[in-house]
Amino acid sequence: MKIILPVAGNGIRLRPYTEDRPKCLLPVAGKTILDWIVEDSLKLNPTETVFITGYKAEKIDEYLQDKPEWGKVRTVLQDNPQGLGEAISLALPFVDDDEPLLIILGDTLFEADLSILEKADQNILYTYKVEDPSRFGVAVTTPDGQIERLVEKPQEYVSDEAIVGIYYIKDVKALKAALKYLMDNNIRTKNEFQLTDALEMMIRQGCKFRTAPVFRWLDCGLMETLLHTNAHMLGRNDNSNAFASRGVQIIPPCHIGKNVKVYGCKIGPYVTIGDDCELSGVEISNSVVWSGVKITNGKISNSIVHK
Repeated sequence: MKIILPVAGNGIRLRPYTEDRPKCLLPVAGKTILDWIVEDSLKLNPTETVFITGYKAEKIDEYLQDKPEWGKVRTVLQDNPQGLGEAISLALPFVDDDEPLLIILGDTLFEADLSILEKADQNILYTYKVEDPSRFGVAVTTPDGQIERLVEKPQEYVSDEAIVGIYYIKDVKALKAALKYLMDNNIRTKNEFQLTDALEMMIRQGCKFRTAPVFRWLDCGLMETLLHTNAHMLGRNDNSNAFASRGVQIIPPCHIGKNVKVYGCKIGPYVTIGDDCELSGVEISNSVVWSGVKITNGKISNSIVHK
């Protein structure tokens, strides 16, 4: 199996935090968004992970140099973004027709059982039940979970199963042909080549798709949702019990990085502090402090603190 991770987005809604790095390298609960995604996918033992880069591509290249444990990796530059469909097409020359493919969008976190893909015999789209389907692309299914069609932001109810951005493709040759057809004929939706349009074409041509559930879908698109995601992920990366410093009160869950100096502070709950930070006389909760930050006196909550 090969894995494709599109990480070319510029994260405009998260400015100023994305001014010097792509969104996928933002810190969440002691790791980057990208770390969380890749580390979960490595359980599938991929033969290669292909990163589709764009905005601040050099930052991804630099980051991957320090990740030998991720195995074989490759970056492909999407220098003139024209949609997710085009992004995926750039990586497909490095995928054999008979090798299954897993596509995971690189800007959201999730909790799902990926182990089912090891024995999957057809294409799978992971979905999450939502209260307002009109905000999402949804999968219309039969009672046994087979996908009949895909509908983008339906104005009338057809399904509450939102497509979350995890696509397992068994019919790689058919995906290549569908994307090529869209691009050769300049078939766009909202002026972009859409992966969903290619998948819908595959369904109409007889390719079998079914759904698999996502148990939790965590958004990283706004500061408020990023903080919510940080709070949840700290449940998987809480190291506050291992941190001891005189005159410091810590309310878990928290993650405290390496070489952190803290004096007379109250920290937590739901706080991430990056490496090499110094905090003195600070009360902080539900916040993320980037590496190398120094804070003296004050009360901080519901914030992202960067240099």
